[in-house]
Order: sequence, then structure tokens, then C-alpha cells
Amino acid sequence: MTKTVLVTGGTRGIGRAISETMKAKGYKVAANYGGNDEVAKLCEKETGIRCYKFDVADYEAVGKGIAAIEADLGPIDIVINNAGVTRDAPFHKMTLDQWQQVINIDLTSAFNVTRQVWDGMRERGFGRVINISSINGQKGQFGQANYSAAKAGLIGFTKALAQEGAKKGVTVNVVCPGYIDTEMVQAVPEKVLESIIASIPVGRLGKAEEIASMCAYLASEEAAFITGATMTVNGAQYIAG
Repeated sequence: MTKTVLVTGGTRGIGRAISETMKAKGYKVAANYGGNDEVAKLCEKETGIRCYKFDVADYEAVGKGIAAIEADLGPIDIVINNAGVTRDAPFHKMTLDQWQQVINIDLTSAFNVTRQVWDGMRERGFGRVINISSINGQKGQFGQANYSAAKAGLIGFTKALAQEGAKKGVTVNVVCPGYIDTEMVQAVPEKVLESIIASIPVGRLGKAEEIASMCAYLASEEAAFITGATMTVNGAQYIAG
């Protein structure tokens, strides 16, 4: 039976690449998005992937969204928690709202989504949870105390949950992308972008498709013995010990 995948933040950037790759692998794909209807409609038109609008930071909204997806596509077997935002500021200027927005969307959303499919995965004896963290969740980044905290939290969430899911056939892993060639990175000032690329040993930005390929592998049967792992995809820019 064809498995169903939910990709949060799945209509643009890395998320869209993941959605497209999973569809190409033969999965039924639901791409979640939070607010940009125009981008979501374009995604649906160009890819044929069904897009579902709900706020991943709202537990009840997630429940309704998951119910709609499962009514259309069947039980969710694979969750890729990719949704995220940045609200950068030096800590001495960071507001409570900037902190909470990032924690809620980048970290709490992983609980909101995963918790509501977890029981079903355990009962069926199969599940894949793949959390998208960041190089900055591993090493920290100036002006991103909120983002780095949220992305580091995803790594801890992954390690704990992997231990709980292991005997039920549910694997939980985290992917930490480096700097990827997306609209968000391209918006960085040219001189800053040049310095970022200079710090990457392979000498280029990553491709969204390279993150998607890692997700597809972790979702596969071949990766059944990999759980609790932190997969770095950053061109050797940062190597965790």
C-alpha cells in the first residue's frame, strides 16, 4: 500500500523540494502551508501535490488539518517537520514576540504534528519522523538566539523520541542543512553571501534537492536501522564531534 507523507512548510524552498522528491518516489504527499495562498496554488498547479493550509503552531488547527489529510489520502505514515521562520535580532534587542514566534513555529510545531500521528504509527508498527533542524542549531549563530534554540531543541526532541519509537517500528531522525540555495539565502546581502560561501569547504551553497534526497532515504525501508541520528548536510562547513 502506498504510504502517505506530510511535509510541513512543504510548498516552497526546501519543503517544496522534499514534497516533489517524495512524490517522485511514489508516495502520496500532503504539503502543509501557513499563509501564502498564491505560492500554494502555484505549487499544486505545477506539481499536482495536494496542499493543506493550517497553522502548525496551533494544536487544534493541526488536528483538523491532519483529519482532512487522512480523509483524503489515508493514515499519515511519514512526517517531515520542515516548517520554520526566522525573526533575527541581537539578543539585547529581541522581543518576546520574536522569541515566541520562532519557538512556536520551528519547535512546538514538531510536537503539535508528531503527537497527533504518533499513536497511529505505533499501532500500525511503522512510522518515519524526520525533523529539519539547521547548522545553526548545532553551532549557534549571532542574532539567532531564538532560531538556534528552536533548531537545537529539535535535535533533543529527535534523540528522545527515537528511543520511544524504536520497538514499535517508528524511526525518528533529524537533518541539519547548512546554507542552501533558496530564496531566503539569496536575500542575504551579496558581500555576506560571498563570505558564507567562502566558509564552506566544498565552495558552494547546498541544493534543496540534496536535503530532499536525505529525507527520502531516511523515509525508506533501507533506513530502518537508522534512528536517533543527526544527519549533517552542510558541505563540511561545520562538523560536530
